[in-house]
Amino acid sequence: VETLGSTNVIASDKTGTLTQNIMTLQHFWFDGKQMNAADFLEGKEDREGKTFSVVKHCLGLCTTAGFTDKQEEKDNIPFQARKFSGDASEGAMIKFLEPLLRKDGMQIEEERGKYPAVYKLPFNSTNKFMLHVCDMGTEHVLWMKGAPERIWQRCDNALVEGKEQAKEDVEAEYNDGLFRLMNNGERVLALCMKRLDPSMHKPGYEYKWDGEGGADSNFPHRGYTFIGLAALIDPPRPAVPGAVRSCQTAGIQVIMVTGDHPDTAEAIAKMVGIITKPTRRDVAARERVPIGEVDHDHPDIGARVIKGAEVNQLSDEELDRVLDFDQLVFARTSPANKLTIVKALQQKRFKRYKDGRVPRRIKNIVAVTGDGVNDSPALSQADIGVAMGIVGSDVAKDAADMILLNDNFASIVDGVEEGRLIFDNLKKSIAYTLSSNIPEITPFLVFITLQIPLGLTTVLILLIDLGTDVLPAISLAYETKEADIMTKPPRDSRTDRLVTRKLISFSYLQVGVIQAAAGFYAYFVVLSDYGFPAGELLGAAQLFFDFAEDRDDAVFTPPRTVDAVHLRVNDNSINLQECVFHDAETCHVPDEALVHAQSAFFVSIVVVQWADVIACRTRRLSIYHQGMRNTVLNVGLLEETVLACVLLYTPGVGVIGTRPIRFVHWFPALPFSMLIVVYDEIRKYLIRLGPPEGSEKKMNLVEEYTYY
Repeated sequence: VETLGSTNVIASDKTGTLTQNIMTLQHFWFDGKQMNAADFLEGKEDREGKTFSVVKHCLGLCTTAGFTDKQEEKDNIPFQARKFSGDASEGAMIKFLEPLLRKDGMQIEEERGKYPAVYKLPFNSTNKFMLHVCDMGTEHVLWMKGAPERIWQRCDNALVEGKEQAKEDVEAEYNDGLFRLMNNGERVLALCMKRLDPSMHKPGYEYKWDGEGGADSNFPHRGYTFIGLAALIDPPRPAVPGAVRSCQTAGIQVIMVTGDHPDTAEAIAKMVGIITKPTRRDVAARERVPIGEVDHDHPDIGARVIKGAEVNQLSDEELDRVLDFDQLVFARTSPANKLTIVKALQQKRFKRYKDGRVPRRIKNIVAVTGDGVNDSPALSQADIGVAMGIVGSDVAKDAADMILLNDNFASIVDGVEEGRLIFDNLKKSIAYTLSSNIPEITPFLVFITLQIPLGLTTVLILLIDLGTDVLPAISLAYETKEADIMTKPPRDSRTDRLVTRKLISFSYLQVGVIQAAAGFYAYFVVLSDYGFPAGELLGAAQLFFDFAEDRDDAVFTPPRTVDAVHLRVNDNSINLQECVFHDAETCHVPDEALVHAQSAFFVSIVVVQWADVIACRTRRLSIYHQGMRNTVLNVGLLEETVLACVLLYTPGVGVIGTRPIRFVHWFPALPFSMLIVVYDEIRKYLIRLGPPEGSEKKMNLVEEYTYY
């Protein structure tokens, strides 16, 4: 999921991911006319037409799908709602055909039994068609359905009003009808047939499809008769257009990679918002010229629709330049094409711009969706492969890094958002945890270099790191997303890692320094209140140590401890001042005063960590906009404070080096705590302002040097 959060390119399938994978037979085209499929069911079109009778045979006999639940037949469930075996396209065909045949007292299974298939060539991504040879009683008939361009090129004739004529006579009408169907975003399948010579193809004949395109087969692989077109609609998922817009706002390029016809793919891409700029076809339509006369480098072309066959012909450099387009659709692609596209995206190093801007160095993190066995190479090659959970094959699921349970593209976008949130929250937790290192280590550095009595013991450091800081640090993992999480560009995985120089600068040199200042200020205030002026502490570490070792060597002047103005221990001495709190056990008593000061140092870290965890809740937004809705964090703040009180005020706990400090000694750190919040709010505000107007930079100096 974290990798998905850094994704900047999503190469998505169309069917079932961008669309609902609920196919419905929408239109037919034959006899030179386009007809609504529903009109045949409602009796508005002639169900007994000569050509349509052949269409019905092809739909029923050149399919393998069937209804699977016999109980649904008993319960009289509508055919459109029944379960079926086979792919969605064939399911749509039998759902249309079954009620139509029932009107004639026939069923699909009965028709298949009456005209059994003696040879079957299943659909594959290379041939892009399906072929059945059926025994029609007096002769064997070859039925075929598949990609229009593959079917049309194998045909010599076309069926018009039940009679065969040269396909050239209807080619213009065919091209116009095909374009209109595909421009509606419909998946179009062409139907054709061939009556085989009974003298050669007798019962028991063993059919064999062999050679490239069937050239070495023992039955005709060309010379077929074109019947018509069947167009199916698979509407886009309602949430997909919004999800695509979210991706584009977040700086993620969405590319469609599909096996469908380019015109169908382009229409769907426009429906869901993958294509919003003019394509080559749009420019040709606007200029009223054939599409072949529009150059691929036309300045008005902002989106490219590329066939898989074209990908095979492109050099690596040419493909790299094609990938400079922000809006891309690859259609009629094979699994090998898909793998080539993924590799090219990953190997791309520079983004070039048509407006002459300086090329930008990039590193693509590519997410790929797939469902079939043939998709597994691309899924394995991708930085994150996403397999479909409903229609995906086991091989595809094994090759993928993630399985999409509902097959919905919008869920991928949710995954991107979740991945960004995880990465953000990890950074926040690390930033919070690291900041307390500075106030923990500086007392030792000051002790070593200036011989000022140690401000914080190792036991107190452990109490902070393993006690008071634990729940607040964990609570940042429960932080909700910031409002702008999907408006930021994807992070650059080469430079934007979990721990960066800017994060260390924020935690150590900004917040950490303020926290250390708060700790020392509280430390000096407490010692001053117990009669030890801050100016006298320089080099006094040995005196405090000697006093703790043997109080008998201490000489107070005058002798009464509370009234003393001077203290000598062995060869070291210190001037004292009047205590604010005349506590006989602590006033002018070095070891007890020091433990109180160390406890105050500990408390000051707890207090400034309140502010730190609040500041770390967002990386860019104001805490005012984010609110305080993180219940775990709120509990963590309370737990941190209660634990500190337990460690200070519980009788008998003093053996670990703490004392019940006065309530007033909680306050010296509060101004520093407020300073952290104010400083961070100002920093985030300046980051949100962005770069100066007219600047070519993408960020201002504050963001460049402090946004972690």
